[in-house]
Amino acid sequence: MITLIAETMTGVFSPPFRRKEFFQQLYFVANKSLIIILFCVSFAAIVTILESSFHMKLVIQNDSMVPGFAALLILRELGAILTALLLTSRVGAGYASEVGSMQITEQVDAFKMLGIDPVNYLVVPRFLACVLGCMMLTIIANMTCIFSAIIVSQQYLGYTPSMFLASMDRFVQFQDLVFAAIKGACFGGVIPIVACYFGFRCQQGAEGVGRATTNTVVVASIAIIVIDFILSYTFSYLY
Repeated sequence: MITLIAETMTGVFSPPFRRKEFFQQLYFVANKSLIIILFCVSFAAIVTILESSFHMKLVIQNDSMVPGFAALLILRELGAILTALLLTSRVGAGYASEVGSMQITEQVDAFKMLGIDPVNYLVVPRFLACVLGCMMLTIIANMTCIFSAIIVSQQYLGYTPSMFLASMDRFVQFQDLVFAAIKGACFGGVIPIVACYFGFRCQQGAEGVGRATTNTVVVASIAIIVIDFILSYTFSYLY
């Protein structure tokens, strides 16, 4: 895994730069994943608002802090982590099965015989596309979550959009937006590395491809949660 990471980092700055493959992968990661991510994060934001209001009313008999608190939770954690986990299920699993199938059909060996570096051809474009795609999707997901939270707050809690934004302004700082984008980029980098790692080590047969896909989803999900903890702990010292 460490060797693959080092070779990928070297390939990012080494020619040939495969722009066509990069844009194809960026379209697959960002555009093809956009609808399902917006759908899921919208409902997650709605649940966050309603549950926060219910428990605050139950504990302190007041939910006036719910808009600001929910906005803070969305920007710092919910949007980035949910986007990354959804991308792991869709994009990571797809990459693992694709690279794994190429490995067991000896297409990866054919690249080597033709003098093409498999890491430069397969991993680097996917890595760059996932870093940029996950960062963009995280920003869009956060904005969608905030919009959904505003609608729900107005319809069910009685807070107008101006009241929501005023409460949000007391809790949220500009750094939260920047740190969320950084988290998205880091999470996006994990997905293709893990997927290609298990894809290159895929065993023969459908069972091997299935095992590589399953391992990718499990390991990448755990890695994202661990990295989220490390980044959140680090960012806490920067406020």
